[in-house]
Amino acid sequence: MGTSNMLTLPQKLPERLQLVRQRIAEAASAAGRDPASVTLIGVSKTQPAAAVREAIAAGLSDFGENYVQEAMGKLREVADESVTWHFIGALQSNKTREVAAHFHWVHTIDREKIARRLSEQRPFHSPPLQVCLQVRLGGEETKSGVGASELDALADAVAALPRIRLRGLMCIPPAEDDPARQRHWFAELRRLREGLVARGHDLDALSMGMSGDFEAAISEGATHVRVGTALFGPRS
Repeated sequence: MGTSNMLTLPQKLPERLQLVRQRIAEAASAAGRDPASVTLIGVSKTQPAAAVREAIAAGLSDFGENYVQEAMGKLREVADESVTWHFIGALQSNKTREVAAHFHWVHTIDREKIARRLSEQRPFHSPPLQVCLQVRLGGEETKSGVGASELDALADAVAALPRIRLRGLMCIPPAEDDPARQRHWFAELRRLREGLVARGHDLDALSMGMSGDFEAAISEGATHVRVGTALFGPRS
């Protein structure tokens, strides 16, 4: 289910966007959810500003970037206040100032130091920066993210910071082809969020699911899906 729709991608971006939105709507309806409860983030890393502008013209308003230097040039070139920019890559301490100043969301908080710098560097005229904690699932040490055993302490620390707002959790789970196995990991992230809510955290976001598995993520409650290949085509 997750990859079959990607084998023959339409040539034009508006058609690919329509197909992805159709897949989101079908997955949400199958799960008894409102398709409007799922935000589609177009992963525009390595894509030129022209591709972002084309996607905006086709009706996409949320974009995800992984690399600060590339993103800053693109933000300046696009210069569209209707766009919501999501930082979805690993964030180093020396790059937090630009992200704090120019992005609306950061999905990849995995340590208190980064969250504290973002809070301190967020401009006071801007609304609080919306953030998710990235959780490492499946014991994959090569991936970023906080371990489940350390999640409670990090959530408490981040939620106490004044210029950011903790919204939820994010994951990049182990790669799986079987939809049932995909759902297993997404259900684990959902349960972790439920545990934090039970401890008093006001969390409404689950950032999970990419081009090959976002239907499974939606079935387990994803509120934000991060889609690159199915929208922009394979990266060269």
